[in-house]
Amino acid sequence: MNRYLGEEPVGSLMKKYAIPCIISLLVGALYNIVDQIFIANAPYLGSYGNAANTVVFPLTVIALAVAVMIGDGCCAFVSISLGQNKTQDARRSVGNAIVMTVVSSLVLTAIYLVFAEPILTMFGGTVNAETFRHSREYFFWISAGIPFYMFGQALNPIIRADGNPKFAMISTLAGALVNIVLDPVFIFAVNWGMKGAAVATILGQIVTAVLAVWYILHMKHIKPRSGDFSLDPVISRQSLLLGMTSFLSQISLVAAMAAINNMIRKYGALDPVFGQEQYAQIPMAVVGIVMKFFQIVISIVVGMAAGCIPIVGFNMGAGLRSRVKELFTKLLISEATVGLIAFLIVEFMPRQLISIFGAANESVYYTDFAVKAFRIYLCMIVFACINKACFIFLQAMGKAASSTFLSMIREVVFGVGFALLLPVWFGLDGVLYSMPVSDFLTFLIAAIMIRQTYKELQIR
Repeated sequence: MNRYLGEEPVGSLMKKYAIPCIISLLVGALYNIVDQIFIANAPYLGSYGNAANTVVFPLTVIALAVAVMIGDGCCAFVSISLGQNKTQDARRSVGNAIVMTVVSSLVLTAIYLVFAEPILTMFGGTVNAETFRHSREYFFWISAGIPFYMFGQALNPIIRADGNPKFAMISTLAGALVNIVLDPVFIFAVNWGMKGAAVATILGQIVTAVLAVWYILHMKHIKPRSGDFSLDPVISRQSLLLGMTSFLSQISLVAAMAAINNMIRKYGALDPVFGQEQYAQIPMAVVGIVMKFFQIVISIVVGMAAGCIPIVGFNMGAGLRSRVKELFTKLLISEATVGLIAFLIVEFMPRQLISIFGAANESVYYTDFAVKAFRIYLCMIVFACINKACFIFLQAMGKAASSTFLSMIREVVFGVGFALLLPVWFGLDGVLYSMPVSDFLTFLIAAIMIRQTYKELQIR
């Protein structure tokens, strides 16, 4: 069962698993990005709608953080269990993951709906009245779709662990296509505004969730039985620990975004231009756009690494360390290449990037700040790509503590810390400097861990 993971050439396996995973994550990222593109190009929404999208985005990441903790953890646990011929444990992990996803999604939805206004305020929604109005409308509808979103996201890596990365890709792609088709209909034809963008997203998420349910009923290797849905404390804990890095990398990103949004609101108000009411939303809208481009790049990076989780887990469980070492080398080279391409794009084509997000309808301040934001905020994106690969690979090897430590250092200590400190000396530009400084310092630590990992993977 899945023994080809320990026999086929590593390069072929990486392509087979990574490419569908990359496409799945890219398509998943398109949900929010497509919303923002159509919102930005709707004259009655513009930068206000863009800023509202930026405010709500971290709140969808919280839902994603919980979903990937359950899904990626289950994926890693299943892969290791199959490598050790523990099929029953693998099935039970899948059943437990499904139950935990459903319960946690309903709880999070209830919290969002009950505490909507203080939550939006916490994430910078009060930059001005118009932004807050759009944020509140968008957030209400997005919250209603959280259970479908989380179910689809959590089951995606589990489907990959069952040996069907193509179906995982197709289910996500189908949902995204529904969103892309309906966005312009609801925003431009029906004039539903932020509600239209959110409803299009929800309908796409429902399609992905329905396809995931169908697959659960037709799993090839690890189809759970009725008794597997009873929560097993030991298996659930082990799975969640393996998924903790995925959770922390996402949830700590939320903390960083909350810090960044509030620093933008605070120091933007002190800026001679953005302190004016009619321009107050521009920095938040622009930084949100820059982060969306970064999300596209990171989707490729994480897709490469996450696609390797079943391969790494199986080969570690089977004691085939030389194959794991070879895979690690290929992954690091691939991630650095993606980062270099992204670096060249943001440094030489920032005006083309910002034009996609409605720059023609905005003031010159919008474009000028966007060009500066792209070039500064993402100047260390090569290191960011390598760091992400290191987080996930360590997780796949079962080194949850090392992976979690590195992720926490990057996102909480550096990400939040520098976002709060640098604006004190550099004002609004300090928010932009926080990203490259954090990525560079994290890489110095990651380089040490990469070296240690190679030593551990030496053939004994």
